[in-house]
Amino acid sequence: MQEYKYPYNVSFFRFLRRSSTIAKNPIPFHNQLFKESEGNSFSIKPLFTKHIVMTRDAEMAREILQKKHKHFEKSKLQTHNLGKYIGYGLLTSTGQYWLKQRRLIQPAFHKEKINGLLKIISNTVEEQVSNFPTENLVDLYALMNTLAFEVIAKSLFNFSADKATLSRLQYIIETLQRFIVKEIRQPHKKLWYHLSGQMKSSMAMVKESRDIINTIIEERRASNDFHDDLLDMLLNAKYEDGSSMSNEQLIDEILILFVAGHETTANALTFVLFLLANHKEELGKATEEAKKFHLETLAMQSFTELTYIKQCIEESMRLYPPAWITDRVNLQDESVGDYYFKEGTMIGVSFYEMHRHKDYWEAPESFRPDRFSEENRKRTASFYMPFGAGPRLCIGNNFAMFEMQLVLQSILSKYTIETDKSTIDVNPLITLKPIGAKLKFVKH
Repeated sequence: MQEYKYPYNVSFFRFLRRSSTIAKNPIPFHNQLFKESEGNSFSIKPLFTKHIVMTRDAEMAREILQKKHKHFEKSKLQTHNLGKYIGYGLLTSTGQYWLKQRRLIQPAFHKEKINGLLKIISNTVEEQVSNFPTENLVDLYALMNTLAFEVIAKSLFNFSADKATLSRLQYIIETLQRFIVKEIRQPHKKLWYHLSGQMKSSMAMVKESRDIINTIIEERRASNDFHDDLLDMLLNAKYEDGSSMSNEQLIDEILILFVAGHETTANALTFVLFLLANHKEELGKATEEAKKFHLETLAMQSFTELTYIKQCIEESMRLYPPAWITDRVNLQDESVGDYYFKEGTMIGVSFYEMHRHKDYWEAPESFRPDRFSEENRKRTASFYMPFGAGPRLCIGNNFAMFEMQLVLQSILSKYTIETDKSTIDVNPLITLKPIGAKLKFVKH
């Protein structure tokens, strides 16, 4: 019988002593342990559960997420714990149900389908960007959060929901996310969450969010109007037997699209604009490209004109990947890299650490968009995973990239951007959230 082999072991009591600090921001703790391990992985053995492994090794990540993906599934943290708040859609489901949903929904995100949404996205972006406050430093994330929420809301529902309803939905989703992170990172406080009423309040918000979306679905089903938005696509999607999704399934998928489709984009846009404001040469090149772009000919092929802007976004997502970490649990005893893990081991893959690893990147802390030029991008493909990897690669990756390119083009063609800070803080929630970024927009 093969002996189990785990990477550098970290004392569980050491982890426990620092649990409140780690709960606030685990990234410095991870970074310290990777350095201590003198490798790319470390492990912790809690008292009553199986090993937890953390890795930044690109080859191990590809094994888990791609090559041997059938031997692994998402942990309960990503499925059950998250699903009870935002439903059991593509992000939180596993196994055959996930595969069935992926096959059903995938066509809605093909490039040709997104082509039909480009006008909605573009009009929403133009409306938002044209009304940016100017001449004073403003909270950049708040601005990008509103913009990204408007884009996903219009793309999903077009004209089916009023502003007050969508604002309430936005508030609920953001409030729930903060509570989810607390519950996941500090499970020992679970009893307190129940006794203090936080759990009850959160579940009431879950019901309210589902009721809001259900009302929108029912109104659309009763209507004969065709909006050519994502809701129309989801309503008309058919399984192999000819059946469609139930309202409950639709609500699950729509909630996932709201969470995954607006928060990650808002984060990424905040980071890239902040980085550009701090790198004048790169900002100049991106601005020049933005001014040459013609919205009148908007179509998929026109995005080839925004090559450098795309490189800036990709380099920003290397430094600050919105989905900064993922996990998997092995369904059987499994060899991964140089190790042999017992069935049920939870393996965390830190994209944040992988994207800043000195073995993979030259000057990893520097902002260098040319890393993603046509001649360079093939070299970095095996250790660059901003949208995950393998069959569970983010379904909305094309949608997000086109949206972000349009937003940057719109902003840079209208405004000069400035900031008073050179560094940005992060809050690693479910996604990597920027903290304290302020920007000034000055009209050209």
